[in-house]
Amino acid sequence: QEELEHLNQANEEINRVELQLDEARTAYRRILSESARKLNSQGSQLGNCIEKARPYYEARRLAKEAQQETQRAALRYERAVSMHNAAREMVFVAEQGVMADKNRLDPTWQEMLNHATCKVNEAEEERLRSEREHQRVTQLCQQAEAKVQALQKSLKRVIVKSKPYFELKAQFNQILEEHKAKVTALERSVSQAKTRYSVALRNLEQISEQIHARRLQRLLLRRASPVGAEAAQEPREALAGAAGPGLGAACPPADTLSVLSLQTIASDLQKFDSVEHLLGLSDATSLNSDELEEREQRRGQGLFRHHRSVSL
Repeated sequence: QEELEHLNQANEEINRVELQLDEARTAYRRILSESARKLNSQGSQLGNCIEKARPYYEARRLAKEAQQETQRAALRYERAVSMHNAAREMVFVAEQGVMADKNRLDPTWQEMLNHATCKVNEAEEERLRSEREHQRVTQLCQQAEAKVQALQKSLKRVIVKSKPYFELKAQFNQILEEHKAKVTALERSVSQAKTRYSVALRNLEQISEQIHARRLQRLLLRRASPVGAEAAQEPREALAGAAGPGLGAACPPADTLSVLSLQTIASDLQKFDSVEHLLGLSDATSLNSDELEEREQRRGQGLFRHHRSVSL
């Protein structure tokens, strides 16, 4: 029942979030179309100054990316320096441990010293590599900034004239980025809900298979009862036969409750298109009917044997 509830909750969440996702995608496409239409109208009013000023805005974009890359390279360099200092401290501690007792070399301290020395070498290489990378991206950032300044001086008039177009473009870009982030978050929510749905469905299939296997095992054990047990049950069967056939017929099969439970689970699983493992249900029912026929035959045999003993 808990797994069915989890399955239903995941299904409801999938339907709800997919509806929100469709609405978000529709809104994104509508804003994109509207922004393109307005920018086209604005561009037709301003003329060719937009294309003339475009290199300046492209240079500004590249300069911003270079600045961000420089910041990331600086963080990598700081981390490499910190790791190098920690490795050097480890080497110092290991050397102190080795030199504590000169007459006896402890293999543990020796191993620690070797390991710390390797770490120092690796950290030194990483520090040098990150330092060179930081210098390279810093130089690129400086060049991009210089290019922006040069274009700003040479294209000052067209930059001012085309400013309304690029300001409107920046506003639409921000709105589209917000809607794009919302669409991405909803897609992630749908994926997580589908994962929970699959897990609950797989758990239900395992539970149903376990119930089916236990039921078949009980039926097979009852069909294959020992000979000694049959001999011990013959007097009881004879008494039951003497009492009348109605007494035996009034006893319901002991596995009726499990049959009803399995049928209920099978009915629930059919709603989710995953009932391949319940194809053997008809076989289990036929086994139940075979068992009832065998019990009737045993009762008949008990009556016959009891009659023979009385005649003798």
